[in-house]
Parts: sequence; C-alpha cells; structure tokens
Amino acid sequence: MTSMLTLPVVDSPSPTRRLPAWLKRPLPAGNENFFTHNLLRELNLETVCENARCPNRPECYSRRTATFMIMGNVCTRPCGFCSVPKGEPDALEADEPERVAEASHRLGLKHVVITSVTRDDLPDGGADHFYRCVIAVRARTGAVVEVLTPDFLGDRAALDRVLQSQPEVFNHNTETVPRFYKKVRGRADYQRSLDVLAYVKRQAPHLTTKTGLMLGLGETREELLDTLADLRAVRCDMLTLGQYLTPTLKHVPVARYLPPEEFDELAVLARSLGFAKVASGPFVRSSYHADEMAHA
Repeated sequence: MTSMLTLPVVDSPSPTRRLPAWLKRPLPAGNENFFTHNLLRELNLETVCENARCPNRPECYSRRTATFMIMGNVCTRPCGFCSVPKGEPDALEADEPERVAEASHRLGLKHVVITSVTRDDLPDGGADHFYRCVIAVRARTGAVVEVLTPDFLGDRAALDRVLQSQPEVFNHNTETVPRFYKKVRGRADYQRSLDVLAYVKRQAPHLTTKTGLMLGLGETREELLDTLADLRAVRCDMLTLGQYLTPTLKHVPVARYLPPEEFDELAVLARSLGFAKVASGPFVRSSYHADEMAHA
C-alpha cells in the first residue's frame, strides 16, 4: 500500500515564489459574487472564506454559498497557518443565530456549514452558541447543517451541547500530522482532536463525522499514512485533503506543492483505508463543495 505514494520532504520555497500552474484559476463571471458579498455585509456576518483568505471565495460566492464563521473574527489561539486575527474577542452577539439563518434563507442554501473562531475565553467554548445557530438555521430553512467546530479543549459537556442540535455532519479538522502540531496549531493537541472525533461517534453513531488535512507542510508518507490510520481508528467517515497555502510572510511557509495527480492518488489510498467519502485536490478545503460531498 505504501508504495502507491511518495511525499518527499524538500526545502521550503519562498512564500513569494510564483505558484505552479495548477494553483492558478480564472475569476468567475457574473454578479452572484457581489450578491453574496453584499448580503453578508448587510447582515454583518463573518465567513471563513474571507477571514482565512480562502482561494475558493470567488467561486463559492458566485455559487451563492459561504461558510459562516460565528462568534466574531478574533481567535484566542495563535495557529501558525491561519490568517484569522488573534487576540481578545468581543462578546457574543445574541442575534447572530437569526442573522445566520436569514442569510442561509436568502442564499437559498440546502446545506449550511457553520464554523467558528476558537473561543477558549468562554466557559463552554461557545458550544451553546453553536447550538443556537444550528437550531435557528434549521427552523428558518430546513437545510442540512454541517458544523465545523474547534476542540472545546476536549470538554465533553460542550460537545454534548453541540450534538443536542442534531447536525447532520460533525466536522473537526485534524489539519496536519502530529509532528507539526506545535509549530502549526499552537495550543491544539493531536490526541485531543482524535478524542473529539471518537467521542462524537460514540455518542451519535449514525452521525457523519468529517475531518480535513492540509498537505505540503513537509509531512512524510509514513506520517500521513499513520494519521489516516488514526482517523479511521476513531471511525471518521469523511476526509478532505488540500494544498496548504501560506497566507502571509509571517505564517508557516509551504514546504511543497503537490501536483493534482498526487492528490488523486491520495484519494484512492484514503478510500482503500475505509473513508466513505474523500475530497482530495489542490483547492479542496474543509467546506469546499460540502453540499456535493455530503449528498453524493
């Protein structure tokens, strides 16, 4: 099995180095991009699309879809890969669940993805706010809801509160292999992330669990295979694999750009390990075409 793929570690390229051809794409035509952008501004909503500088934002906005990022745009954890601002967040906004629901309705979404900054400053990490957002969206739209949560510091009561909203998909990103956690994920913990996915599956065996990994940070073939095996050991159902792109010169640099055919090989490998659904490609992100992935 391991002979199918090689992930060599190479010297880190300069963040200013020209991107390979497969990481360039034309901007979509039409005005739907502006419709989505203006609606989000009107309702004063944050998205991970903008705050994380996602390369898919023009495409997704043009499809009238976005990944809502609740609880503000300031994170309490200084992860080395993420461009979301770090610091002391503002208080929660009580009407945010209704605004997320209204945006979901006006965008015509049938599959809504809700994520958040990490709020270690809150006693429950924001779990009740997640609950309220899911309930509001479902009441307003009847849509399938996918949550992409932080680890809540492993607090099972917080996880239970999110599960009480009965999302159809529970996503928690592993992000990278264990060796890079301190450098890339700061105060996150690899085993804690596995435990989150394991606990959710034990509490709700029929709930679809999902995780995502960024590639190109310097991970080896063996490290990647071990991580995928760990995820299958906790019965994670769905997997996304995408190319890491450094947001700024201050963030962790890219070690390697994987070509599209290598992502294709990875998808075959992951399915052979037992993942029910796999999205693997240079532009794949946790919620990229999440509706199509969930309902395929």
